[in-house]
Amino acid sequence: MANENSRGEIIDRTVKIKRCAAVVKGGRRFSFAALVVVGDGKGRVGWGYGKANEVPPSVEKAQKMATRNMEKVPLEEGSIPHKVYGQFGSARVVLVPAGPGTGVIAGASVRAVCEAAGIKNILTKSLGSTNPVLLVKATIEALKNLRTKQDVERLRGVQLT
Repeated sequence: MANENSRGEIIDRTVKIKRCAAVVKGGRRFSFAALVVVGDGKGRVGWGYGKANEVPPSVEKAQKMATRNMEKVPLEEGSIPHKVYGQFGSARVVLVPAGPGTGVIAGASVRAVCEAAGIKNILTKSLGSTNPVLLVKATIEALKNLRTKQDVERLRGVQLT
């Protein structure tokens, strides 16, 4: 269930909308929870989770949360600098850089995060849980662990060849 909008420079994708039912005296009362990924397509990405009694307010809440929690992702020529692993709960994700023309080879949840971040070529593998919320969090965790060559040189205090 992926819905895509772009507001100015921000790309947002609705990854999942869940319906929850609370049983009350008169029957069932439904509420909705939305998982949204936003990015600028230039190396910034964030996720948000919003809950409300109707779908549009839950999506809006999730978008607002996602734009507040955006992270910077280092990109190199439309891909990532190196292979990286991410884990959140029982969901694990492996992200591998790919050459030009490969495209985004990923499942729906991981694809939403990669495309919002502006990654054009990447290979991915999801392991463990298939829960979209956990997969999105694991993917963003993996992207946080990326380091460019300049970052590594600065942190180690050495010159890499």
